[in-house]
Amino acid sequence: MIAVLANRTYRHLFLAQVVALVGTGLATVALGLLAVDIAGAKGGAVLGTAMAIKMIAYIGVAPVVGAYAARLPRRAFLVAMDLIRAGVALALPFVDQVWQVYVLIFLLQSASAGFTPTFQATIPDILPDEEDYTKALSLSRLAYDMESLTSPLLAAALLTVMNFHWLFSGTAIGFACSALLVVSVTLPRGTAPPPRRSVWANTTHGARLYLATPRLRGLLAVTLSAAAASAMVIVNTPVLVTEVLGLARSQVAITLAAFGGGSMVSALLLPRILGRLSDRTVMLVAAAVLTLSLVLLGATWLALADDYHWPIVLVGWLVLGAAYAATITPGGRLLRRSSDSDERPALFAAQFALSHVCWLVAYPLSGQIGAAAGIGFTFVALSAVSLVGLAAAIVMWPSVD
Repeated sequence: MIAVLANRTYRHLFLAQVVALVGTGLATVALGLLAVDIAGAKGGAVLGTAMAIKMIAYIGVAPVVGAYAARLPRRAFLVAMDLIRAGVALALPFVDQVWQVYVLIFLLQSASAGFTPTFQATIPDILPDEEDYTKALSLSRLAYDMESLTSPLLAAALLTVMNFHWLFSGTAIGFACSALLVVSVTLPRGTAPPPRRSVWANTTHGARLYLATPRLRGLLAVTLSAAAASAMVIVNTPVLVTEVLGLARSQVAITLAAFGGGSMVSALLLPRILGRLSDRTVMLVAAAVLTLSLVLLGATWLALADDYHWPIVLVGWLVLGAAYAATITPGGRLLRRSSDSDERPALFAAQFALSHVCWLVAYPLSGQIGAAAGIGFTFVALSAVSLVGLAAAIVMWPSVD
């Protein structure tokens, strides 16, 4: 898999992704502490609103950027987005009002909504060979999983020697390093002619193209299954481990690591699997595993009640992590196959925005049902959501693709 790093341009972009992810991870920890510092006991509400603003920025800004990104110098655009993110990170330690946090978070996430899909759409042009691109997708998945495991540990270590405000400096350094790495390479430039459609038509072009493509409608449906499973893990793991099972907070990290570990193992195996099986087969089987796992975990929870054991959760999270990675990682291959170089930024932006609609549905649903009806019924409800996604994918994604 690492052989793909022999490509200098991709190697620099991959390193840019890694350092930016580490910076983002530090910002996530620091933002939670900043919310508590400003709002006290209401810090959770502030953080929740900030996350909602993040989703709104992703859903609203990404299609606008995707409509015009192909007509801009990609390197200059990516560097500009990194510098905006670095500037916002440097400003965050100086805020003392909740509204200021919301404004800066919107700016930060809007820049990310511009950077991420444009970055993702650039990789297929750099790695035109599908086998190389598949390896790059798996490396990207590994980078995300490693960030989720290492960033909290790095933040904890730094907090022993510095105030949490300095974590934002680490975030800014990460984005600055990302910008330098992007500057160090030459990126392909789009050749699309100036737009002749209205602003609204240009903005919605990517989404209309996306929804008109059967395999991409299937991808969106499968993403709903993935969102249901990941929402169960991300939203309810702290409550499940500490409040229901009565375990220590340190075991929350171990439980989340089981999910990340399963995802990493799957990412390592996917290039070989996708060389033998079709994307549709792999993704639908993975979505079925997600659905079945949620059903079994829920049934076990309701049956065992007070005798539910932590090892069951660990095994369940490991399986969910592996199936989650197999569900979403091949998505880039479908987007690449469904577009040319000029249309690709709009299509990746559409996937970025539409997929976050799935998470915008799944996250609140997971939290609200968990608080109102308990963990067992949350498993059942999210397995139903996952089943809807799986069924829709089977119907909308033709077997002859």
